[in-house]
Amino acid sequence: MIEVRDLQKNFGAQRVLDGISFQIESGESVAIIGRSGCGKSVLIKHLIGLMKPDTGDVLIDGESIVPMDERQLLRVRQKFGMVFQGAALFDSMTVKENVAFALRRNSKMTEAEISKRVARALEVVDLPGTENKNPAELSGGMRKRVGLARAIVYEPQILLYDEPTTGLDPIVSDSIDQLIIHVRDELKVTSVVVTHDMRSARRVGNHVIMLHQGKIQANCSPEQLFNSTDPIVRQFVDGIADPKENLINQPDYPTAFFRHPKE
Repeated sequence: MIEVRDLQKNFGAQRVLDGISFQIESGESVAIIGRSGCGKSVLIKHLIGLMKPDTGDVLIDGESIVPMDERQLLRVRQKFGMVFQGAALFDSMTVKENVAFALRRNSKMTEAEISKRVARALEVVDLPGTENKNPAELSGGMRKRVGLARAIVYEPQILLYDEPTTGLDPIVSDSIDQLIIHVRDELKVTSVVVTHDMRSARRVGNHVIMLHQGKIQANCSPEQLFNSTDPIVRQFVDGIADPKENLINQPDYPTAFFRHPKE
């Protein structure tokens, strides 16, 4: 469903993506992990054609999107649904209006057909009967679910998740992970989950791609990742700061600030 071939992207003298290559099969769920600034967001933007690579290729369902113009890309982007980090709901719209937004803009469906599709999407994310609520009346987890309902309402083939569990407590995060798995299995969609949450990566990914300094450091199953002896992988999975970057160990660090006044 998704194939990336030797993707390279520079911003000035900085190389953000340095020869990235991988494949994601139809119906598969892949977690993309890595430190902040490693190129995850830039990679996702290439998958939907918001950025063009300096070299390399991106194929969606066997079709190269790199040479496409904006009109051609619109057709390809209809295969995608996007779940944003903060849900990105319109506060002035009801849940139904938020979920139906894309349908009303991009389809010729009747109001009755739209209502039926919205109700079905809300059932899938376990929020039936919430059509007339406003986003302000929803919890953070419910807002994430509405964002997912909006992404699946027009039945995309690929779902992109941007940090879906950020800002949620562990219990709600687990429910979102279970929902991602449920949507993948029920709707047979290909899922790409960008996350810093190691528990989430372990649960939702059939395999995990770890980026490091613009390259793929690991591309394997969750079990292989969490059992890896690669020091770079271990440092990220275990959440251990690099001693070389530990400011407190720097000679000019103002440690006096932390001392007791009597010292």
